[in-house]
Amino acid sequence: MSRTFLSFGAGLLLLLSGFQSPQRATVAQLTADWERARVYTKEYLDAMPDDGYAFKPTPEIRSFAEVMYHLADANFGIAAAASGKASPMQGSMEKTATDKSKAAVTKAVLDSYDFVLDALKGMKDTQMGESVKVFGRFDLSREAALMKAFEHQTHHRGQTTVYLRLKGVKPPNEKLF
Repeated sequence: MSRTFLSFGAGLLLLLSGFQSPQRATVAQLTADWERARVYTKEYLDAMPDDGYAFKPTPEIRSFAEVMYHLADANFGIAAAASGKASPMQGSMEKTATDKSKAAVTKAVLDSYDFVLDALKGMKDTQMGESVKVFGRFDLSREAALMKAFEHQTHHRGQTTVYLRLKGVKPPNEKLF
């Protein structure tokens, strides 16, 4: 049998078996994930000692504070684009913040999660498929933009696991569910 016929047959079987494409994430699901991420990130912020906020594992990379400000910058920027809600932050805290203390960074990061959560709570499930432009150049659905923001914060929070370990701190336990 030819590969074309086998591919067609497999596709037909999926269609006939009632295969459905994945459903869109609901606002409630996204909100629950972002609430969990906020709690988890706060545990990371709390775990790093005050003197660790200026810590850089190597001179050419971001400090712990800069990574966390970077995470917050993206939370504000992407959630604003996804929701249409104006971000209270303009510019980059990572690049311009002079206060890189534990208290200042923690406040900014938690404010960024609160902004995402408020933006989500103002949205409806029916809006998730609507197209938005992120950073003036990426055309995404609102859902995809929020998922990219979630991936971004997860990546950078995970990056700081190494920072904690190098400071002799055991990172918080995983919060997958």
